[in-house]
Amino acid sequence: MNSAIDTVTTYLATNGVHLALKLAAALAIWVIGRRMISILMGVVERAIVRGGKIDATTSRYITSILSVLLTIGLVLGIFGYLGVQTTSFAALIAGVGLAIGTAWGGLLTHLAAGLFMQVLRPFKVGDYVFAGGIEGTVTEMGLFGTTILTPDNVITIVGNNRVFSDTIKNFSTQAYRRVDCVAKVANTVDPRDAIARLRPAVARIPNVLADPAPLIDLLEFTAEGPKLCIRPYCDTAHYWQVYFDTNRAIAEAFGAAAYPVPTKPVLYLTK
Repeated sequence: MNSAIDTVTTYLATNGVHLALKLAAALAIWVIGRRMISILMGVVERAIVRGGKIDATTSRYITSILSVLLTIGLVLGIFGYLGVQTTSFAALIAGVGLAIGTAWGGLLTHLAAGLFMQVLRPFKVGDYVFAGGIEGTVTEMGLFGTTILTPDNVITIVGNNRVFSDTIKNFSTQAYRRVDCVAKVANTVDPRDAIARLRPAVARIPNVLADPAPLIDLLEFTAEGPKLCIRPYCDTAHYWQVYFDTNRAIAEAFGAAAYPVPTKPVLYLTK
């Protein structure tokens, strides 16, 4: 035990300064290398986008892959500088990678799903989607996960495999979107009068499209009274504004007409 400690002490005494300098240089190489990779990825991404043949979604995916590969090359270079045999290190990395791949096979499925998503393109960055059980705007499509900004301003990262294996709704592919609202009137109210009052009120709502025209009609009958469907169309970006304004227009139109509140009929039991 003492001989081992003496050996280490002797080695540090004779080579400690040299080893410390090499470690400091390796740290400097890492910092500078990562900075250069970051700058290079920014240049590559801008060049790809300027070319016009590849959109921002694919360019980010390509730069992510290049960044990972260059980082691996940087690590191998640093180990080579420190005197570690890169061939042995590469074999070690391969063995560790195989073990990790076996233990964490889910990561590989996310990577494969990400590649399929790049080929099939169900959505792109900036689209408003429902994917993997999450609804919001796509901000990034990564190697293993897709980043979605939800309407309540929460960044949510969903695994690519979950996105690709689940139902995907893309609300941005069509030029416009339908807003579905429902209104109920009392049994004593004429549905035709209610529809006639709602048509001009809904048409005046900002960002409601004239073509196709809003659909307002009798939907069904209930015990409380007839139920009306109010379905204006608008651009996806104005969906929630039109949705809330439509409900407000319904309340104002019915209030101005002094419609009674729908209530269930009272049943009287007689002996």
